Amino acid sequence: MTQYIVTGMTCAACQARVEKAVSKIPGVESVSVSLLTNSMGVVGDVAVSEVIHAVEEAGYGAKLKNDGSSDVKKTSASERLKAEEEALKDHETPKLKKRLLWSVGFLLVLMYFSMGHNMLKLPVPSFLEGNYTGLALTQLLLAVIVMYINRAFFISGFRTLFHFSPNMDTLVALGSSVSFGWSVYVFYRLTYLVSTGTPAMELMEIYHSQLYFESAAMIPALITVGKTLESLSKGRTTDALKSLMKMAPKTAVIERDGVQTEVGIDEVKADDIFVVKPGESIPVDGIIIEGSTAVDESALTGESIPQDKAEGDSISAATINQSGFIRAKAKRVGEDTTFSQIIKMVSDAVATKAPIARIADKVSGVFVPAVIGIAVIVFIIWMISGSGTVFALERAISVLVISCPCALGLATPVAIMVGNGMGAKNGILFKTGESLESAGKVQIVALDKTGTITEGKPEVTDIIPVDGISDDELLNFAYLLEVRSEHPLAKAIVSKVKEPPCPAYPVLNWQALAGNGVSAEQNGEKIYAGSGKFIRTVTNIDTKMGDVEKTLSEEGKTPLFFAKSGKLLGIIAVADVIKKDSALGIKELQNQGIEVIMLTGDNERTAKAIGKQAGVDRVIAGVLPDGKEAVIRDLQKRGKVAMVGDGINDAPALTRADIGIAIGAGADVAVDSADIVLMNSKLTDVSGAVRLSRATLRNIHENLFWAFAYNIILIPMAAGVFKSIQMNPMWGAAAMSISSFTVCMNALRLNLFKVHDAKHDRKLRHPAKPDTDIFDENVIRSNDNKITEGKQMTKTLKVEGMMCMHCEARVKKALEAIAGVESAVADHEAGTAVVTLNAEVADDVLRKAVEDQDYKVLGVE
Repeated sequence: MTQYIVTGMTCAACQARVEKAVSKIPGVESVSVSLLTNSMGVVGDVAVSEVIHAVEEAGYGAKLKNDGSSDVKKTSASERLKAEEEALKDHETPKLKKRLLWSVGFLLVLMYFSMGHNMLKLPVPSFLEGNYTGLALTQLLLAVIVMYINRAFFISGFRTLFHFSPNMDTLVALGSSVSFGWSVYVFYRLTYLVSTGTPAMELMEIYHSQLYFESAAMIPALITVGKTLESLSKGRTTDALKSLMKMAPKTAVIERDGVQTEVGIDEVKADDIFVVKPGESIPVDGIIIEGSTAVDESALTGESIPQDKAEGDSISAATINQSGFIRAKAKRVGEDTTFSQIIKMVSDAVATKAPIARIADKVSGVFVPAVIGIAVIVFIIWMISGSGTVFALERAISVLVISCPCALGLATPVAIMVGNGMGAKNGILFKTGESLESAGKVQIVALDKTGTITEGKPEVTDIIPVDGISDDELLNFAYLLEVRSEHPLAKAIVSKVKEPPCPAYPVLNWQALAGNGVSAEQNGEKIYAGSGKFIRTVTNIDTKMGDVEKTLSEEGKTPLFFAKSGKLLGIIAVADVIKKDSALGIKELQNQGIEVIMLTGDNERTAKAIGKQAGVDRVIAGVLPDGKEAVIRDLQKRGKVAMVGDGINDAPALTRADIGIAIGAGADVAVDSADIVLMNSKLTDVSGAVRLSRATLRNIHENLFWAFAYNIILIPMAAGVFKSIQMNPMWGAAAMSISSFTVCMNALRLNLFKVHDAKHDRKLRHPAKPDTDIFDENVIRSNDNKITEGKQMTKTLKVEGMMCMHCEARVKKALEAIAGVESAVADHEAGTAVVTLNAEVADDVLRKAVEDQDYKVLGVE
């Protein structure tokens, strides 16, 4: 895909025009234009110059996104990054704010002279009192200033009109220009009448009833209000890519000829040796050749638990070295790093994601030509009927003025503004008007498990001591064994103890037994902690405790056994528990007619246990971090999809989904990648967002109904169809004002809406299409984002020593690093690792990969 920056677009009609123009070029397979990011993605064998020419012929501007020239490849990765950041910078909102401020200032002065003096009898300078030509000239000059400040509407409106593709700007330009042109004519007529000595009463009547300079100025000023509100939301949508780019490492310390030198990231080449100190960011993807450490990979995976790394392990750019000094060999640099690929995925998803087309923009292509045509026909008919040029012109101008798009233009942004305010009060932040419009139409909600449905960190859930041992005694005993361990499950137990015990005898000869647990000595007695399999080698576990172990495992919990001198002391269960309101939030979504799906990288048994507690409709297990975007793409075949997540690994999926919803307590990039942010990190806010969106959509439809209904009723009246009613342009302007006022007042009713009141929830009329194959037992989500069917070769390894999800992740990672292995799903409960192969791989190779991680392979089937 080749990406371009497109300039000059102002509404969905512009977007459609650009897409239509480029799609006609021979060789173009697909084209997608994003109004939100002013970008365009083109797929196909076509010259850049042809694409740019087609866009320019349509009346807009275009250039390559990554560079101002066509020679993109000559630029470095960092230079392209800077170019991308500049392209995403919000240049429009500051201009609109300044324009709005100046417009309102001069418009208030104009309204003082026109409405204030004429209707409220407010004072004016003595030399203007009764001086109708002077007052008219003052209004003319003020109107010219306001129209010049908002000249962008006229440039865009008339340009698109000349290209036979009128948009919303065309309505603004025509309504304002005709009002101004008519008023200029009246001004000269007034000047002439003054020179001929026309009576003051007749002059006053002409001045009061036929000048519309305030309308000419008010039309673009009011539309600028809506445009500013829209731009404020639109500018925030590009924060996702900008936030991602800020995380990219800028420098690296490499070794050359035995000397450590800090260089720019672009100077690092494959096979260079680089060093990383504790607390520093890893600059490129590589393999550790010396040292060991714990690496915070939350920037890539969203998981808060650091991963242990030693010699031979791979490390990724933008992750943080937390504890040890390491030397590593660079493997993937520049745009080839995992981090850069994530940026590319998000960028591509933004480029191909079509924004929700506004209803007003959809009809503007028909509405504008229709109104212009009606005005011309009205003028011709009255001229033929012999009513005179002035009368015919008044009728035509009345039609144009009364069909002014103020209400049409304000119908959506005003409702969205109020809806956004209500959301913010309730901790639901809609980044754009599009996200507020779209949330209520979602048919499927995909929930990331860790940190979204669950708390995101292991916690002690159950303490089950044997008879004669208290809960506190078991917990304190466990603390003494686990306090030295760096294992996540051990840390959960340690954090459970509020006051560390002071043992009578020290714990000696502490030893971590990889894949099994820990052992030590206290007062000459052997003490142990670990999995059920391990503890069974040092003591007997009776049927009662065995049943407890089975029940805990079925609930998705990890049971840890503790023994002393060959005697079992009890079990402590640790799990990533679901949040208190998760089940309620999921139930509310289901009551709204939305299918709820949980995505997780866990094994199927653990995933189903969590899914059952949460009450989701379906569970997709074994989804790798870089495979979520593909799952969302598949789900979109069945309906509109919302993705809820909290990690950077969710960023591509959040952007690919029709609506991305981020948990506010999650990674910053996930928050920036999403369309909606839940500040309270509650799933009940997801249903609240849907509820508020539906209420806002109803309000928008009501506003649009009024905006069009008054046109349908009053345009014939303005045209003179009803002979008993002769409407002049002044009444048309008044009707326009009433229409706009009504739209705004209706939107304000949203302030009374209760976001978390589920009493009136209704199911969707059109739920998601039935699922046919995604959840088939023979379908597995694989590492390269494909769906691999059960017909492909699979092997099952019997693995001993896995104790928790952390162990599963190590085995999974080791197996998937082997060429020919498409995916691996490890299950510590079953003691298996199921490997899907796309090429022949010897059993010995699989066995060695697992045993290198300090686990024992009992057999390969």
